Amino acid sequence: METLGDIRKRIRSVESTHEITKAMEMVAAVKLRRAQSKAESSRPYALKMQEMLVNLSSASEEITHPLFEKREAKIVALVVITSDRGLCGSYNSNIIRAAQGFIKNYTPQNVMIINVGKKGYDFYRKRGFEIKLKYLSLGGNLVTSNIKSISEDLTKLFLFGEADEIHILYTKFISAMSYRVNLQKFLNIESKDKDEKEMVDYIFEPEPEEIFTELLPRYCSTVIQMALAEAFASEHGSRMIAMGGATKNAEEMIEHLTLQRNKARQASITKELLEVVSGAEALR
Repeated sequence: METLGDIRKRIRSVESTHEITKAMEMVAAVKLRRAQSKAESSRPYALKMQEMLVNLSSASEEITHPLFEKREAKIVALVVITSDRGLCGSYNSNIIRAAQGFIKNYTPQNVMIINVGKKGYDFYRKRGFEIKLKYLSLGGNLVTSNIKSISEDLTKLFLFGEADEIHILYTKFISAMSYRVNLQKFLNIESKDKDEKEMVDYIFEPEPEEIFTELLPRYCSTVIQMALAEAFASEHGSRMIAMGGATKNAEEMIEHLTLQRNKARQASITKELLEVVSGAEALR
């Protein structure tokens, strides 16, 4: 049976854990509000950019661009976006499980892994996967230089023929309580089928080649920015919920240990009283 001193030590230990989890929950809540605002404000721009690009490509059939090139998928690149830190519930395991489901459709020689985030990188590194590119320590923050670097590197992989298709696996933010793992094709860029094309007569100014040259890099950066914004918001939401659960469990454990401490102290007092009474009786 635990002594009163042991129970007090356990209470102090759990109280320290409670303070840490409570602080992490509050920090995650603040970061979530910022990330959610960025994700929600980025969506209309990203969707409009994609719609405009598809319509322009449909209206100018005589114009071709390497990023629209459809090839036989001999080498497929998968960009796996995970977090840099843990303590966010099942967030990373859900992404990795979906990534493994995607990878099993190909042979190891046909899949190229690209990691954004330490948790995914550690998982694939320890299991002997060949990791083509890695982007670590982003810290859940959207930084323009990081977005541009990732976008340019992925575009080069496709343009230089190292990858025939590039897919991005990330979490789409729904609410603070939920998210959905989402797989999106990054390259090649797919235009509308002939039967889906809108019959719109566009007047290009400047020439279509110049428009695509200027627009496509921005489109690629927008897709990366959108995926990261959604992923970071989902990560912070998942961490807030996980730390909230841990805080509640710590509070329940403190309450239980406090009850044990009170019982042990009461038993100790009762024992001392019995000894005093027994001693007094013996002296009579």
